[in-house]
Amino acid sequence: MYRPFIKNMPIKLCLSALLLSSMSLANAAQQDFDKEVVINAKKQSSDLKNKIASYIEDVKITQGTLTIEADIVQVANEKGSENKFYVAKGKPATFSQLLDDGQLIELKADEITYSPATNTITIKGNASVSQAGSKVTGDTIVYNTLSEQLTAESSESVTTILKPEPKDKDLPKLQEEQ
Repeated sequence: MYRPFIKNMPIKLCLSALLLSSMSLANAAQQDFDKEVVINAKKQSSDLKNKIASYIEDVKITQGTLTIEADIVQVANEKGSENKFYVAKGKPATFSQLLDDGQLIELKADEITYSPATNTITIKGNASVSQAGSKVTGDTIVYNTLSEQLTAESSESVTTILKPEPKDKDLPKLQEEQ
């Protein structure tokens, strides 16, 4: 079903998808989601009727190893639903989490939107995703934490930087012996 689509994808997008398929938020420290959410901000404002909470100035949200830092974070319900979504804005807003394998994943953008109901994180404006020295940048990056699929778009170009695998120190010795 997806093969014709993948065949026609630009090479940078394919590399981005390949890179970030290894950057699994689905493998994120699962115990984080069993921890309490702590929100610190200089100001808080709530619209109880519309079910919108706003946290303003020097916002830091933590849940286990998961951290969101932004100038403003709004938590609201999707229309006609009890499903919440989170919007963080800053210069930049950041999302980071220590994954189960011990590696840190970092997302940075002017705006980060997280929708747990759809397992989707969308980052817009100077967007970047980094892990283990590798990085993808673009105008907009959408990542599905469940399917581990990523798309990156930019008005100019998407940039992917892949860190090479560490070389085995014994490899040159084996080649010399042959």
